[in-house]
Formats: sequence, structure tokens, C-alpha cells
Amino acid sequence: MQAAVTVTPARLPELLLGLATVRPVFIWGAPGIGKSSLVRAFAESLGLECVSLLGTQLAPEDLIGVPQIRDGRSVFCPPEVIARDEPYCLFLDELNAATPDVQKAFYSLILDRRIGTYELPAGSIVIGAGNRATDNALARPIASALVNRLTHVHLEASPKDWLVWAGENGIHPWIVDHLTDRPDHLWSKPPKTEEPFSTPRSWHMLSDALHSFGPGLDEETLKVLAHGTLTPAHATAFCGYVKIVRSQFGIEAIIKGDARWPGRLEDRDLLYYLADSFRGRLIKELPAGKEHMSAAGRQTAYRAKALLVQLAEISVEVAQTVIAPDADGNPLLPSWFLVEAARDMPRLVEARR
Repeated sequence: MQAAVTVTPARLPELLLGLATVRPVFIWGAPGIGKSSLVRAFAESLGLECVSLLGTQLAPEDLIGVPQIRDGRSVFCPPEVIARDEPYCLFLDELNAATPDVQKAFYSLILDRRIGTYELPAGSIVIGAGNRATDNALARPIASALVNRLTHVHLEASPKDWLVWAGENGIHPWIVDHLTDRPDHLWSKPPKTEEPFSTPRSWHMLSDALHSFGPGLDEETLKVLAHGTLTPAHATAFCGYVKIVRSQFGIEAIIKGDARWPGRLEDRDLLYYLADSFRGRLIKELPAGKEHMSAAGRQTAYRAKALLVQLAEISVEVAQTVIAPDADGNPLLPSWFLVEAARDMPRLVEARR
């Protein structure tokens, strides 16, 4: 299922209020961006109990129930978890990961709000959720009959929304401050290999671990925690940020000349983080064209090239990350600066080939 239009977590409750109260809704989104917690919070806001059924753990009989003989006839008795007397929110999590037989068992429950002779109490709502096949998650095709029984909403991760939530829910201040500076690190596309990757959920997991270990957390343990929950590049950047917090110096001090690039091998994660921050500063401050550059701009460019030389003396590989293009091969820094950098530092150009 491809997203034509997406919504942010802050927008979702308003949409559900208008949609889910009249028709069943299916929420699509990548793993770990908060689909389940948003549904539970929405149900709570309506004063409804949220009953979750996990599609991957269901068999058809878990929905339609088992037969009993009454007055010489068989009657299917739906399970107690579904057959309730009071209105509630029925949350069908990972619905598109369920087997085709289980998906078929949901048809009448989703469209007609009934299973056999049991009908959901008036005021109940039905919401489904699932990952997309492109997320490298377990996802089966949904039959057109089921697709047409649902209103589809595509959820996307929003750093702005998550940071507001994080500030209200005790997320560790290191994480809040780091993601405020690097909101692009909140979420990363699920990898094709079996390795951790960054999501709002994984940052929350890391926050819990940081709170658990407390201020005495040592550097090696921090690396284990970060690399056990985040995308490798994001974990390295976060560890570098924590070093900056603890050492009380950063890229500003290096640019001003009050500090130098860290040269110790054990500070390589810090060096990568500072180089990434340096690139961000250059993207922001260097003009696209050189023709009408101010004196301040020329001074920035001169200082940037000098710092690149110093960085390359420590690590050509790290220096290369400053001038490297984006994932699609598009340059991030102005072309005139890249030309001058190539002229002054041929080693960086050779490293790119």
C-alpha cells in the first residue's frame, strides 16, 4: 500500500475522531513510529477500553469462536475478549500480517460490526494497523474486499510531534537535546539486514536504558546501548554528542580556534559527530554562489578549508564525510567550495574515487 497523502501523529487523533466513530480505519506506517500507542491514547480520550488483537497470533476460530449445541443446533460463541456488553475500541494490530483465513474472518466484524449473532455494542469503534511491505516487515497482501471495507490513513514520523511528546513524558534530556539538533535521526528506513535501526520506539528504549544506568554510565556501556538500539551512524553520532556534553566543548570552539579536532583513536565517534556538525554549519552558512559573497562569507570559506586540512591530517575518511554528497549523489555543499576543496586537498578527491 503506497501513501498518496500522509499525516503526522499530532493530526491523527482529529482524523480518527471523525473517521473511526463512523467507519473502520486502517493506519499504515513504518515499524516503531507509535501506531499502537496513538490508538490506545485515542481510545482513552473517548473513555473506551482498548482491546488489542494481534493478527500474527490469531487463528480463525479465535474470532468466530467455537460451536456449542443449543436446542439441537450448533451455535458459534465468540470469545469473551470480543463479546462485550459495553462499547469499546477494537484494535486489530498487524492485521495485514494475519493469514488470509484470519483476514476473511474479520470481514463481517469490520464491515457489519458483528460475528455470528453477536454485534458490537453501539459506540464501539474498530481500528486496524500494520506495516508496509516496503518496511521489510511481515506483511501479507490484503484482499480487495478487505481493502474496500476500510478507510486508509498513512502515518509518518514527525520529529516536531515526537519532541513535544518526549518533553512531556520524561525522555532522557540527552536524547531530547540531540534530536532537537538532529531531527533527521529520529527515524531511519528499516535495513535489509538484521541490525538495529532508529525509530521513535528505539529512542524511547534507549532513554529507558539511560535512566536505568544513571549518571555513572561509562563510555563503553553507552556505546553498547546506543548501537543496540539505533542505526549504526545515528548511534555513533549520539555517542559523540554525549562526549561533547560531558567534555563541555563542541564545533563552535573548534571553528573559533579555541579547541582542535580530537585526534585520539578512542575519540573517533566524537570526531565523526563534530565533522557532521561542521558540514551542517557549512550547508547553512556558505552561499550558493561566490559572485556576491560578503567578507564574512569569504572568511567562513577560508576557515572551513583550513579546518578541513586539519581534519584530513587526522583522518581523510572523516574529512571526506564533510564534502560527501547525499544518498542520491547530489552535492550538499556549494559547487564552488567543492572545487576549491578539491584543488587545495587532492587527497579528499582521490578518496572519493
